[in-house]
Amino acid sequence: MVPFVVVLVVAIVGVLAYLSWKAEQQRRDDMRQLGVELGLHFSPDDDDSHDDHYAQFEIFRRGHSRVAKCTLAGAIELFERPCRVQAGDFRYKVTSGSGKNEGTTTYRFSYLIVHPPWPSPSLLVRPEGMFDRVKGAFGFDDIDFESEEFSRAFWVQSSDKRFAYDVLHPRMMEFLLAHRPPMLDLEGGALCFSDGATRWTPDTFRERIDFLRKFCELWPRHLLSDLGSRPT
Repeated sequence: MVPFVVVLVVAIVGVLAYLSWKAEQQRRDDMRQLGVELGLHFSPDDDDSHDDHYAQFEIFRRGHSRVAKCTLAGAIELFERPCRVQAGDFRYKVTSGSGKNEGTTTYRFSYLIVHPPWPSPSLLVRPEGMFDRVKGAFGFDDIDFESEEFSRAFWVQSSDKRFAYDVLHPRMMEFLLAHRPPMLDLEGGALCFSDGATRWTPDTFRERIDFLRKFCELWPRHLLSDLGSRPT
């Protein structure tokens, strides 16, 4: 009886491992096809230098064994110019406990990064959470706007308040309230769009790229002109 149970357990583990492998192969194929559709280069290889290249973003510095996978790279038209983009999946691991109680959990999520054609101040826009309200009580306030609904919905920080107000004008605030993006983080010459928690389907990647196109179209022309005239 015991050998039979052992064989059964091994068989179940083997089947689950095979199904997981098949799912990952299918994801690679789907991402490769998405790259063809968008005119982006696809790389199935693991990239363990991604977290260093984009160290300005906290979501890529979590845990250990960090690696980017199923990477799409190239350029798309944004801000009325071709902009370098990179998108794909990211994986990291977190080890907790010690000795016999030590365990490792693997986390995976998708991201989309755009490199604007000019340098700019930093800007973080993300949904406001309960801990943000606690921080606010201790004086760590975000930037407030005339729209109370927007100020309640999003936590906004920037190295330049004037820049934040220029980008987040009334039409932009309406747009963001309608779409409720997970996080937009502009710093270190790159704009990162991700929730740091979930992997996207190919359709979701398309939706995120379409969202960013519309987001960039809403930047005021005078602001783009000013940014374009600054020394690099």
